[in-house]
Amino acid sequence: MLRKLFDKFTSKPAETKSMDLQTAICALLIEAAGSDEAYTDKERRLIERAVAAHFALSEEEAATLRQRAEAVQSNANDVHRFTKIAKTMNQAGKESLIGDLWRIILSDGERTPHEETLVRQICGLIYFPDVESGRIRQQVEAELANNKG
Repeated sequence: MLRKLFDKFTSKPAETKSMDLQTAICALLIEAAGSDEAYTDKERRLIERAVAAHFALSEEEAATLRQRAEAVQSNANDVHRFTKIAKTMNQAGKESLIGDLWRIILSDGERTPHEETLVRQICGLIYFPDVESGRIRQQVEAELANNKG
């Protein structure tokens, strides 16, 4: 009886067991997009472009992935189940993820303390250096500034 109770509290939801890297990455991007409490169509498009480029998906496949990841992310209490999968990526994959997180966060021209904390938390959980995240953020900021003018 105690074993069943223990198993109930330590077993993972079915969606976590079967979650793939694409869904986990997309869910992290969605988390970043909504971390300022405004999840916009622009951010949805940025997420779709990011996952399409990262995983070589068509526009339709990227939109379907985003919708699936939104459902998974909306039921999540935290980012741990997503970062557990994301940390298996190689360094280049992690760099790409961090760049996409910053691109989405900075797309509205603002950077809140909550957004910065989220990226720092994700970096820690996927074993990505905070200094490198700062370097990538500066690159994204420069990229966005160049696209404005």
